[in-house]
Amino acid sequence: MGMNDTPSGERVHIGFFGRRNAGKSSLVNAVTGQDLAVVSDTRGTTTDPVRKAMELLPMGPVLIIDTPGFDDEGTLGELRVRKTRQILNKTDVAVLVADVQEGLKTCDQELLELFRAKGIPYLIAWNKSDLLKEIPEAGEQEIYVSAQEQFQIWELKEKIARLGQDFAEQKVLVRDLLKPGDVVVLVIPIDTAAPKGRLILPQQQVIRDVLEEGASALCVRNTELTETLQALKEPPALVITDSQVFKEVDAKVPEHILLTSFSILMARYKGFLEEAVHGVEAVAKLQDGDRVLIAEGCTHHRQCDDIGSVKIPRWLRNYTGREVEIVTCSGTEFPEDLSPYAMVIHCGGCMLNEREVRYRMKCAQDQGVPFTNYGIAIAEMQGILRRSIKVLNKEI
Repeated sequence: MGMNDTPSGERVHIGFFGRRNAGKSSLVNAVTGQDLAVVSDTRGTTTDPVRKAMELLPMGPVLIIDTPGFDDEGTLGELRVRKTRQILNKTDVAVLVADVQEGLKTCDQELLELFRAKGIPYLIAWNKSDLLKEIPEAGEQEIYVSAQEQFQIWELKEKIARLGQDFAEQKVLVRDLLKPGDVVVLVIPIDTAAPKGRLILPQQQVIRDVLEEGASALCVRNTELTETLQALKEPPALVITDSQVFKEVDAKVPEHILLTSFSILMARYKGFLEEAVHGVEAVAKLQDGDRVLIAEGCTHHRQCDDIGSVKIPRWLRNYTGREVEIVTCSGTEFPEDLSPYAMVIHCGGCMLNEREVRYRMKCAQDQGVPFTNYGIAIAEMQGILRRSIKVLNKEI
């Protein structure tokens, strides 16, 4: 996988915010070295967030996001401001672009307050500094730049990179649980739901992580699992399965062999494993008529036996014996008001960055709504949750 192939969920998200005509788009173009965003003297030219994947040293892969003006007006303007607020929920580093001749306005102060409230590292970029007779001394969290004259653009990128280094630190999915020479069996069902010609992202990431540790990744379908285990001279250090065949795999893998799922590993990787294990207790408490939100981070064409809209709802009803109402959402359409729901069951979040997944979890926590994920919920409903998180040293 090359630098340009790094999925957005694995990139540091850098958002450029500010008022209309402060020069956000011009600065984004200067930072990316491309005419990424449309630039005009007309206020409000940027109507939707514009994204650009690139490499920013020393961080590595990043996602640059140009946002609409935060002072936009009217009905359409309100929608643009709302989109800007949504971008904040996935922003790892924020750059407030301010017109150096006009100073900070009320909306700029509001943005700074939002950065602080959400714990987002930020930098104030004083744009149009070429119009000043003398450049003032910059504070620790500010820099004087000119998109027009390319003044201090390199220095701006270096400051952004330093702010984002904490988020760029390499995380691990599974290799901290392994040692060199270990054999890991990955159970990957190939059925109508499996994408043609490729593996889904968590499977790719786990394979790479296993190899990084110097261990061996042995991929097998669930239909050949028993024969594969019998053919091994020594038991594998770990079996990792797709959650959809959890019950079948649990029956085939001897108890002395550690077992977990890709989705459970993703919950740990995205930073909400403990919350997901706690939140899954709500499944047993569901009542007739309760609404359950099943959320996915990406959009895809749903198959006839889709896990989110078909399989999990079926397992929920069979396990609880209750007639619960299922509501689904995907992509960016995660609702801010979760009060109508008895619980949220989220996908692994492989296409979302950690900040956005944790934001969604916190939205649920703040509203008293239990939050879990696919793998944890499936393991609970199939009676194997305790076994599936043993390798992670978690107790329930």
